[in-house]
Amino acid sequence: MNILKTYQKEYLETLIQMRSGEIKFGEKVSIASSIDDLTHSSAKYVLLGIPEDVGVRANYGQPGTAGAWNSVLKSLLNIQANDYTRPQDYLILGLIDCEAEMQLAITADKYNENYYDLLGKLVQIIDEKVTFLVEKIVAANKIPILIGGGHNNSYGSIKGTSKALNRPINVINLDAHTDFRALEHRHSGNGFSYAFHQKLLAKYFVFGLHKNYTSHAVFQEMERHKNNVAYTFFEDIKLTGKMAFESALQQAENFVTHEDFGLEIDMDAVQLMPASALSPSGFTSSELRQFFSYFAKNKNLKYIHICEAAPKPGTTEEVVVGKLISYLLTDLQA
Repeated sequence: MNILKTYQKEYLETLIQMRSGEIKFGEKVSIASSIDDLTHSSAKYVLLGIPEDVGVRANYGQPGTAGAWNSVLKSLLNIQANDYTRPQDYLILGLIDCEAEMQLAITADKYNENYYDLLGKLVQIIDEKVTFLVEKIVAANKIPILIGGGHNNSYGSIKGTSKALNRPINVINLDAHTDFRALEHRHSGNGFSYAFHQKLLAKYFVFGLHKNYTSHAVFQEMERHKNNVAYTFFEDIKLTGKMAFESALQQAENFVTHEDFGLEIDMDAVQLMPASALSPSGFTSSELRQFFSYFAKNKNLKYIHICEAAPKPGTTEEVVVGKLISYLLTDLQA
C-alpha cells in the first residue's frame, strides 16, 4: 500500500516567487525525503497534505477538498521568512498518497446500489494511511498538522495519536456540524462517532454548532454521552448574545484541554469560505484565527487537522483558502 509521497526540493522551488531583497518561507522551511527524517529533524510541526474528497463523496457531499492542500502549499511557500513566521519550526513531510482511492471514487458507477459501500471501503483504506503517519509523527514527539481532504480524516488523526500515546485523547472541533453521526459506512460525517465508540476519543467538544444542520438523532446521541460530549451553539455566541465568544472559548478549554487533545478546524464554519458545505452564516476569518491561536499553543495539544476547504481550481478561491490557512499556520508563532 502506497502511503506517503515526499517532495523534491527542486519542485517546491518552482512554486516560490522570488523577489529581490526578500526571503520566502519556502527557501527556509525543511523538506523531508522520507519518514525517517522525523527522527533527526528539530522542527516542532510536521505538515502533511491529504489530497482526497472520497469521504465527502461518501457523505453525499460536493467534491473539491482534494485541492485544498496544493492551494495552501503555494501560498505558504511564498509568505515571508522572518523572526515571526519561523520556517525553521516546520517540516514539510509530504502528502498522503490517495491517488488510487481517488481514481476509484471518480470512476465508480454512482448509480450502482453498492456505490456508497465502495466509497466507505476506500475511506477505510485512507483511514489506515492517516493513522500510520500520524502515529509516527506523534511518536517522534512532534505535532502533525494535516491539511486538506474531508472530515473523515479526523478518525485517523485521533486513532494515530491515541496509538502513539497508548491512551484515548480529547478533541475540540470548530465546526457547523458534529460529524458524530451513525456508524454506517465510513464517510466525512462519522469520524468522531467511530473514534468515540472505539474508545479512541475520550471527550469531544464542538465549538459553534449550527442548530439548522444537526439532526434530532444526533442531539439524542450527544445527550446520552453528555459527560463526554459537549457543544456550544453558533447562534448563542454570535446572534442572541447568550454566550460571549471568550466565554465559549473558556468552556471548551475547561472541557477538553486538561489532558492530551487534538484541534480540529472545519473550514465550513467560516462564513462564505469555499468549502464542501459552504455556508452564508458563520464565523469570520479573524474569529477563526482567534479561536485557533487560543488552542493551538496549549501544552497538551497533540495534533492539528484543518479540513473541508474546497477551492475551485484556477480561481481566486484557491488564493483565499491558501492565504487563510497559511495565516493559521503562522499564528502558531503569535
